[in-house]
Amino acid sequence: MKKTPRKTLSAIFLLLCCICCTEDIDTSARYVFKYDCAMTYLEKHQTYSEYVELLRATPISLRSSSTVGQLLSSRGHFTVFAPTNEAIDQYLQELYEEEPTLMSKPSWDAFYSEQKRDSIRRVIVHNSIIDSGDNEEAIVSNDFPAETGNEFTLSNMNDRKLSVRYKGVDTIYINNDCPVNLTERDIMVSNGVIHQIERVIAPKDITASIYLQEILEQQKEGYLVMAKAIQACGLMDTLSKIRDEVYENLYLTGQIPESVHLYIDAKFPNGNNWTPRHRLYGFTIFAETDDFWRAQGLDPQAPSSTLLPQLVQWILDNRQYSVDDAFTTDEQYTSEANLLYQWTTYHILPFRTPSDRLVFHRNEFGYNAANPLRYTIPMYEIYTTMGKPRLLKIYESAQSNGIYLNRFPTLEKGRTEIMRELSCDPENTGCYVDRSPERAVLNDIINCCIYPIDAPLSYNDAVRDNLARQRLRFDGMSLFPEAMSNDIRLKMSTDEKNQDVHIPPTRTYNYFENMQMNDQTIFIYLNAYGYNYCNLHSDEMKAKGRFDLTFKLPPVPRRTTYELRYDVLPTGDRGIQQFYFGDDPNKMAAAGIPVDLTRGISSMNVGWEADGSDEDYNIEVDKRLRNNGVMKGAKSITADGSSNIERNNTSNLRYIIIRQTLDPDKTYYLRIKSVLDSEQKEFYMDYMEYCPKDVYDNPETPEDIW
Repeated sequence: MKKTPRKTLSAIFLLLCCICCTEDIDTSARYVFKYDCAMTYLEKHQTYSEYVELLRATPISLRSSSTVGQLLSSRGHFTVFAPTNEAIDQYLQELYEEEPTLMSKPSWDAFYSEQKRDSIRRVIVHNSIIDSGDNEEAIVSNDFPAETGNEFTLSNMNDRKLSVRYKGVDTIYINNDCPVNLTERDIMVSNGVIHQIERVIAPKDITASIYLQEILEQQKEGYLVMAKAIQACGLMDTLSKIRDEVYENLYLTGQIPESVHLYIDAKFPNGNNWTPRHRLYGFTIFAETDDFWRAQGLDPQAPSSTLLPQLVQWILDNRQYSVDDAFTTDEQYTSEANLLYQWTTYHILPFRTPSDRLVFHRNEFGYNAANPLRYTIPMYEIYTTMGKPRLLKIYESAQSNGIYLNRFPTLEKGRTEIMRELSCDPENTGCYVDRSPERAVLNDIINCCIYPIDAPLSYNDAVRDNLARQRLRFDGMSLFPEAMSNDIRLKMSTDEKNQDVHIPPTRTYNYFENMQMNDQTIFIYLNAYGYNYCNLHSDEMKAKGRFDLTFKLPPVPRRTTYELRYDVLPTGDRGIQQFYFGDDPNKMAAAGIPVDLTRGISSMNVGWEADGSDEDYNIEVDKRLRNNGVMKGAKSITADGSSNIERNNTSNLRYIIIRQTLDPDKTYYLRIKSVLDSEQKEFYMDYMEYCPKDVYDNPETPEDIW
């Protein structure tokens, strides 16, 4: 039976101190129904008597005088994973056995410190409840995440994502080891649903660095080689980061407001735009397993002084680097110039990515959200790894049977064909990502997920060459690691707080490290879940006011000529914006003339026509558009998989910002500045593309329309 690690107890208190909810409960607004609310139901059943006492004694937050019991007596949509008395007693027994200095015996009246007793109460209560807000229903078991290891869409009151594990036909566990009672589940109450659980939900609040340190101390195999490499490279301090405490304090003290009334959306006419509650740090580690290293002749149990030089030599012998890379091979592993440092950091993304969000599926061609596991065309994400900026491609298709890193298959993607994976040469297969909860570390670490991979991962010449031979499309929100770690991007929720997310101006607080904006910019991320927009993944970024934004762009894979393209959606709501591009964010040249997005495509006089039956003529239309500096939208993007494809949508164009030689060792920036003296016109961005000359100007194989 699992026990809470000793180091967990101190972390529990620290994390729960920052749970924030500013509203007291209006108890006059309670349901009066023929059937019970959640609290009343629990009070009527003796098996929950200990849980009821905890609900009555536990505040909603450190800033609220209302208790969770009062919350569960009010209107709402609550999913309650209610532990039995036996489950709570078992949890206290485990705490006592693990740390007897916490209490004199396993009892609530035996704690040596009231403060620690209250923190343990909050662990039990806040981890057991998901508040679905005003627009989402409480979650019945049929609507739990579809696959083992997947997380619930919404966080619990402890701001943690719970996951599910299925065993057999009807056996469900929360977070791997908390069984949901077979019969006492889906208990409908007036303000939600109750599921009885046989073990307290208390996820480990340990960091990636603590997890890896325990591997090192115990010489526990699985990821021992990776743990030794990470430690040698001096990355443990980085992987210990949980949240930005400066932002936390500003939010808790109201210096960063909980919400602002700035941008009125059609579906939320009140115009409430919600600021993120936290600025969390996160990481995703892809790791070759110790079994892989044993097969390569390396002993994971060997001391680091022996193992790491052997690992460096293996990297050299197997050309796990690029001929263009400059590196040292001494034992100064903490240097960014060191080969081991460069190799190790390429395995880490600077944000936490749960198993069902490695590749997003929302509205690609042919996809139906009602059948979410039936994939259609290949989809991928492009991210920048830690350390020296390098690209990592995460790919999935119906034919790949799983998610791969840096997979480069042969695709069928003709103008009249349906894009699909035809084959994949062994050297281009990439690394299979094992997402099974038995092997991947998904929920045990508060700030990280660790995935085993079945092949070595590196930014070698083959990977760089393959990336440089294809068009690289990246969603605008993929530029911001904070959007993933803080569960902002593509959250499957229609609740107002998860739809219109306000990012404070840079001077107030630089929330997105890769974006700078002036004080006049009103920046909103529109999640657009359920909106059925014809955008990549449906979502979009917007800014109103006299906006002036600068984005740090991903690196390019090879030195060659690229087009940088920007997906535009001209409407009467948009503004006129000037693009600037360069490698110095404080000194960038204007990229062309200002782009007027206030006019629709029909009035832009660029030669746009919808595709007809004559493909030769369709190609001529594409050439005419390119001569005017624009392209049609992508065929791969639709409105919820329907026939409304972006390519034939009269509201979508790809604007070619620059066409010039770019260097993989330079960092480039894109600035977008309003040229109108208006508070109402807006900036819009969905996705961007790097397209190398060998693709957009290839006489033998023209660029595909997907």
